Amino acid sequence: METLNTILKLAAGVGLFLFAMYLVEESLKNLSGRSFKLFLQRITKNNIGAVVGGTIITGILQSSSMVSLMVLAFVGAGVFTMKNAMAIILGANLGTTIASWLVATLGFKTDIEVIAYPAVCLGGFLLILLGNRKKFKYISYFLLGFGLMFIGLSFMKTAMETQVQHFDFSQYASMPLIVFLIIGFLITLIVQSSSVTMALTLSALNAGAIGFPMAAAIVLGGETGTIIKILVSAIGGNASKKRVALGNLLFNVFITAIAFILLKPILLLITDVIKIKDPLIGLVTFSSLINLLAIVLFLPVLDIFTKFLERFFKNTDGNSAAFIGHASIAEPVTALDLFRRETNYFIHNSMLFNLELFKIDTIALKQSEYIEINEKNNFEKKSIEEKYEFLKQLQGEMQAFYLKLRTKLNSEQNSELSQLISAARSSMHAVKSVKDIGTNITNLSRSSKDIKYQFFLHHKNETQHLYIKLNAFLTKQEPTNFEELEMLFDTIQKNYTTALNTFYTEVQLTTVESIDITTVINFNRELFTSNKAMLMAVKDVLLDEKNAQNFNEIPIYKT
Repeated sequence: METLNTILKLAAGVGLFLFAMYLVEESLKNLSGRSFKLFLQRITKNNIGAVVGGTIITGILQSSSMVSLMVLAFVGAGVFTMKNAMAIILGANLGTTIASWLVATLGFKTDIEVIAYPAVCLGGFLLILLGNRKKFKYISYFLLGFGLMFIGLSFMKTAMETQVQHFDFSQYASMPLIVFLIIGFLITLIVQSSSVTMALTLSALNAGAIGFPMAAAIVLGGETGTIIKILVSAIGGNASKKRVALGNLLFNVFITAIAFILLKPILLLITDVIKIKDPLIGLVTFSSLINLLAIVLFLPVLDIFTKFLERFFKNTDGNSAAFIGHASIAEPVTALDLFRRETNYFIHNSMLFNLELFKIDTIALKQSEYIEINEKNNFEKKSIEEKYEFLKQLQGEMQAFYLKLRTKLNSEQNSELSQLISAARSSMHAVKSVKDIGTNITNLSRSSKDIKYQFFLHHKNETQHLYIKLNAFLTKQEPTNFEELEMLFDTIQKNYTTALNTFYTEVQLTTVESIDITTVINFNRELFTSNKAMLMAVKDVLLDEKNAQNFNEIPIYKT
């Protein structure tokens, strides 16, 4: 029974530590916001700056995985080169050891209660009293995370100390070190945090359950365990993201292998040359040294390493574009035609995105021309967030292509090009408006209150009919002219006004909470905005310049 209690306490400590790391990560990510991303972009001018920047940011955020995932996103968007991305990740691996130093010094060398309890107390009060303010909410997250991290560490430490008193660990001392390397890898693979692996190892080392060499082997195994998260995030990404993930895997495996081969000399360097006698400090020194070794070995050969990585995933297109990805502005007429097709493809996928949020069957809208393209880029298999990022990236690629192509066209062609890019912007605006009410859609569609549910059903049906009509115009299944589109806009306007007035009338006959009224009004307004924007996108694709301008004179933003 004592052993079971010890195991449960150890597991509770791991859970608390993981939750604490999550709170700290979320707080710093939201408190820093855009500044971290801008800082990352500024420091990637050279490899040294990229390494330093990766170290600093990971030291603050305390998650090399998060920084690596952020870097992957930048690489996929074309903001970072692969070489600079690899340099940042090298720095991130070093930066994550800062938490280890914090744990080894404060966690084991001071009275944890003096640090942890006041932080949790203050964080709890701030969250309850001022949690409705974003800044104070995340400050309280940080304080709670900071305190809970040391409380979780305390659980792990005392559990290990108790277990040592009831169990003889000396029988495992003769086991080969590679076994402990594998143990470190498996622990990190499961919890997806090398910081947790380090905390567990420090606790075991502090309690005397394992020796210094065994602890070093466990930490070394943990270096590679977190790479799984990066590899999974790169699945379905473009070639650059996959290459960066592969590069991260290769140098983690390489450094782990080199450090394991040289494990005894490195440990002798720490204990006999640097003369660190405290095993806890020695262990975090070991972790820092092997990550410094990775930087020393890989930084001079990053150019060669990135060229080697470019041999892989050559068949993967880095663009989201279906038509303009390989278009040349040297042939402006052909390029304009491809841009026209790209715009139609963009609007088509925007419609699919919006209908999916409403849980509306999209089979009626799917065009054979685009089914194969979407299968190739895994559009249907992407999550809502991934589809949204895909559409954002595609819009960015279209905007960049537009800026290049417009200098090669005559005035008439430029007018058409301007309408097409305007259509893409309107379509993206329609997507964002629906995404913004995603929570409202879920709330209304699952509501047990008939007034809210019926309101949702009405709009769901109206949206489905609208999109089927717009799709028929785009695919030339129905004739399109100014009058048809104007009638469709009048229908959108009438639906908005009628639905709102009907809701106001019904509210007077029943009891509805204020927050529900706000939800319905916000939902109605944003859906109205989205439907108008989608109509404007179709208008810019189908009407000529004069009729498109005349259509713009309609009070589109009447609310």
